[in-house]
Amino acid sequence: MASAATAEPAGAEAGAPAEAPPATPAKRRRLILIAAPLVLGLAGAGLWFSGFLPGGFGRGGAKAAAGGKPVLLAVPEMVANLAAPAGVEQYVKVNISLVAANPAAAAAARRNLPRLQDLFLTYLRDMQASELQSSVGTWRLREALISRAAIVLGPGEVTDVLFTNLLIQ
Repeated sequence: MASAATAEPAGAEAGAPAEAPPATPAKRRRLILIAAPLVLGLAGAGLWFSGFLPGGFGRGGAKAAAGGKPVLLAVPEMVANLAAPAGVEQYVKVNISLVAANPAAAAAARRNLPRLQDLFLTYLRDMQASELQSSVGTWRLREALISRAAIVLGPGEVTDVLFTNLLIQ
C-alpha cells in the first residue's frame, strides 16, 4: 500500500520531470523590448570604436577611406637644440615627410605648415640625444609627431611620418 507522501498526482507518468508552464506572449514581448535596444547599442558601440562610424577611434576610419589616396608632403628641414646637461650643446637635424590621408588633408597641412613646424620643434627641444639614438626612440618620435599633427589638422588626417634624414650632433 502506498503512503500519501509517495503518491503521485493523477495523470503524471512515473519518472517524467514536471514541465514548466509555457511563456506567455507578454513575457516574450517584454524580453524582445529589452534585448533589442541592448543588442543594437552594443553593435553601434563596436562600429564606433572600430572606426567605421564617423568620429570613431580608428586611425582614419571611413573618413580616410572615402577621401582618396594618401599624399606625401615634404616638411622643410628642421634644426633644434636638444635638452642636455649644462655646458653641453647637442643639436638634431631632421628632414621628414608627412603622409596625409587624402588630398584635402595635404592642402590643410600646407596651409598650417608653420603651426606644425612650431609644434614639432617644441617637442624636439624637450628630447635628449639618448632618446633618439635607438629605433624605439625614433618610433616614439614618429608617434609624437603624428599626435601633434592631429592637434592642428584633426585625428586621422596625418597617417604617418617618414624620416628622410635624422642627424644628432
